[in-house]
Amino acid sequence: MNKLIYPILALFLLIPGLARAEEFDRGIVLNTFIPKGQWVVGNSISYSEYSNNNYQFLVIEGIDGIGYNFKISPMFCYIVKDNLGLGGRFAYERSLTKLNSASIQIGDDLNFNVDNVYSLSHTYSGMAIMRNYISIGNSNRFGLFNELQLNLGGGESKMVNGSGDALTGTFERSFNFKIGIAPGLMAFINDYTAIEVNVGVLGFNYSHVKQTTDQVYTGKRSQNLANFKVNIFSLGLGLAFYL
Repeated sequence: MNKLIYPILALFLLIPGLARAEEFDRGIVLNTFIPKGQWVVGNSISYSEYSNNNYQFLVIEGIDGIGYNFKISPMFCYIVKDNLGLGGRFAYERSLTKLNSASIQIGDDLNFNVDNVYSLSHTYSGMAIMRNYISIGNSNRFGLFNELQLNLGGGESKMVNGSGDALTGTFERSFNFKIGIAPGLMAFINDYTAIEVNVGVLGFNYSHVKQTTDQVYTGKRSQNLANFKVNIFSLGLGLAFYL
């Protein structure tokens, strides 16, 4: 048996050496897709508003309330050498939820009523980015990019529930740190304007939240998260201008 194993092991050890001895050219040519000296600027703004009047959703009945969400995120990047850019991205988000009344109907003997819930939050973040561009074949219109992101951010929120003597409120202050990679696809619709789509693939996220309830009770929560898979919920769509 040993006489058979030793030649097989020797063959496996020899194959990598033979592979390295032969030079292999994949024929990949890195063309200049984004030339040195260009500025890349962009911005995304989103706003949504909703209003419910005696609305029903699954087991929640009599929903009466209003709310909105607003977010703005400008971006800039300078191409320091062909196909390589350095820059930053900033984001601010504000959301409001005001629920006047709602009832949860689970069964004949299990019902809950929610009244006078008010929640207001705003978050802000700054991000340093580094981008590498790759053209698709010899095309000057379609290309790929990989974005390395380093993000620092925080936010504040407050939630008030009830009224009168039953009034209770909670205040939160948060901090988060993120580092990740977001590859994407881009297409120029003219010489200076491109549509970009990217998605988060992997990264590390740390967050810390400090909470105070009724100005008496305090609590803290920390979270570490490492992600090494495609996150379809981090899909981003934007418009960028190359000047």
